[in-house]
Amino acid sequence: MSQSGEKVKFSDSAGYVGFANLPNQVHRKSVKKGFEFTLMVVGESGLGKSTLINSLFLTDLYPERYIPGAAEKIERTVQIEASTVEIEERGVKLRLTVVDTPGYGDAINSQDCFKTIIQYIDNQFERYLHDESGLNRRHIIDNRVHCCFYFISPFGHGLKPLDVEFMKALHGKVNIVPVIAKADTLTLKERERLKRRILDEISEHGIRIYQLPDADSDEDEEFKEQTRVLKASFTPHLLFLLHYIPFAVIGSNQLIEVKGKKIRGRLYPWGVVEVENPEHNDFLKLRTMLVTHMQDLQEVTQDLHYENFRSERLKRTGKPVEEEVVDKDRILQQKEAEVR
Repeated sequence: MSQSGEKVKFSDSAGYVGFANLPNQVHRKSVKKGFEFTLMVVGESGLGKSTLINSLFLTDLYPERYIPGAAEKIERTVQIEASTVEIEERGVKLRLTVVDTPGYGDAINSQDCFKTIIQYIDNQFERYLHDESGLNRRHIIDNRVHCCFYFISPFGHGLKPLDVEFMKALHGKVNIVPVIAKADTLTLKERERLKRRILDEISEHGIRIYQLPDADSDEDEEFKEQTRVLKASFTPHLLFLLHYIPFAVIGSNQLIEVKGKKIRGRLYPWGVVEVENPEHNDFLKLRTMLVTHMQDLQEVTQDLHYENFRSERLKRTGKPVEEEVVDKDRILQQKEAEVR
């Protein structure tokens, strides 16, 4: 750029400087460092949350899961269970943390069952705020919840009051993706009717679910088409479009042989429901959304939800960033302790 502020573009004849290689450097560093992602799954017991997560990431996060009886669930409180697994695919490493919430909606009185979940999300924000305010910020582990799959029962006529209250309480803290569980219990017409009903109720109650970003003009055509198809579901009254959100999914870790080919699915007396068959359910659409928009989910968490928490946190302490007056000696002592 010249001193007058005009952009200068070098022609090929002017020689090659080399800064065009910067994206490759960023790519190599990112691959070497690896990626972190935290996914929370919330829903009533028995909706297949664990099975779906194992199906999505081809792993077994819950090898020995204890299932409590009905008597234990009467006064049961919500627990938080975080499982972390390192996944590597074609040299790219992903540190995946899945946060499960056993006990959600199981007790007779479930009025306050999501307060534990809110507290956990806020605690991760608080932890990140503390770490980035310290001296040694090079190796901060990001445990903030980047996405929440909220499982909706297929056996009702839409959202339950608990579903509405939960999503209204958390839509300002995390990216919510509604998921209809066990979609193989619904006919195609029932599935479409339930999706429209859920979307109408989400709009009626002012619930903000995760919005897919627009594809940039320089993106490849395949990504643009994926985004267009997924975004179409946010217009529930256009009946000629296939609606994918909320995603109606099934999960299975069982391999079944069909026509000489092994597939993951569920075997019934009348046939097989294939997990990865787009005509049977939205499993592939859900996985495509999660994988292709994983970076955007992290950016929305950082730029929107975390910044909202940070600003509210600073307001509560009465110390805005621009007016904060602190004891320098105390901060130096804290930094020295962190270094040690």
